[in-house]
Parts: sequence; C-alpha cells; structure tokens
Amino acid sequence: MLQPRRTLMFLLALPMTGALAAAGFQPVDSITAAALSAVPGGQGEASVDPALRMPACPQPLQARQATAGTVEVACPDGWRLYVPVRQRRSQTVVVLARGVAAGETVPAEALATEQRDAARIAGAALSDPAQAAGRIARRTLPAGTVLAPGDLAAPRLVRRGDTVALVSRAGGVEVRVAGRALGDAGADERVAVENLSTRKVVQGRVGPGGEVLVGR
Repeated sequence: MLQPRRTLMFLLALPMTGALAAAGFQPVDSITAAALSAVPGGQGEASVDPALRMPACPQPLQARQATAGTVEVACPDGWRLYVPVRQRRSQTVVVLARGVAAGETVPAEALATEQRDAARIAGAALSDPAQAAGRIARRTLPAGTVLAPGDLAAPRLVRRGDTVALVSRAGGVEVRVAGRALGDAGADERVAVENLSTRKVVQGRVGPGGEVLVGR
C-alpha cells in the first residue's frame, strides 16, 4: 500500500499486478541507492519515505536525473517515481580546534581544516588557516566554529588615543604630520584621526607600520 508524502515524491504509475504483490515490497534502501547513483559523483542526499511500499522489482532498478533536484527511479516495465535529491558538494573550511575569547589573538595551533557539505555552510567560510592565524576574534568563538571573514579582525596597530603619523603622498612628494587616533584599527582598515596641527578630523587607512594614509 503506497503511503503518499507530498513533499517527498510523486508517483507516476503503480501497476499492482498479482505477481509483484506476491513477491513482496522493494527495499527502500535499494530505491535510495538507485536515486543516488544518478547524482554526479554519487554524493548527495535522497528524500525517500521509509514507509514507502513499492512492489518488488524482478529487474535492476533504473535511475536518471530528471531535473536538478529530482531523479526518476523506475522498475523496467513496471512502476516509476520521482525522488527528490540534493547534491552534496564538499568544501574545505577552517574550524577552531578550541574556543577563542573575544579580543583574543587566534593562534595557529587552534586552527584545523575539515571537509564540510557546502550546502550546510551559511555565508562565506575561510579555507586556509593562514587567513585566520594571528587575527583577532571579534566575539567569543566556541570550539568547532567554522570561521568566516567577519569573525576576525586584523591585529590592532592603532588604538584610540595613540599618536600616529598622518601620511599624504602625491606626485612623488610625501608629507607627514602628527595626528591622534579616534578609534582602533588594524592594517588596511580605516580609522578617524585628528590632525594635531589643524584639529581637523580626517579618515585614513592604516599602513603596515601603523601610519595612517590619507588623500590630499
């Protein structure tokens, strides 16, 4: 007896002949395996109702990709049905081997890489531990966290109240004046700085040596 599930599959034909009924039911695992055999690389998930009762097929099941999200599984000269499938794509991600506190520098030994299902990863994820080592945790990150760029900040080269060099370059000429940082920032991050000569507040980008580069 077919137990319909609207969200799991759509039955196209089910000839309930006496011979098939006498042979019993087709194992659900064999239907799942057939559906996955049609998924490129065989890596995926098939949504098959474990309560499904299809007549046992005396021949090997046939399967073909019907749409991007469904596979047609058929018993030759018998029944056929559509099985929803989702292809699984593996992706290398950087994860924390231990928890890291907010504001803590992430050490290289706290990082590891794992293969994860790309469809289950929300947003962008780091793929190389070098992208995370030495950076600062913006929030408390528990062990097992898949790291994303927004979880980390560059090491603080400039802190609020620091005296910094405001650097302006144009036409091969470089001008440096003293300024006071109005916030914290790392390399390549923007920060507001007060020019100590003019008291004017300007925005600049932090250079690798802690200087703040501004345009003229």
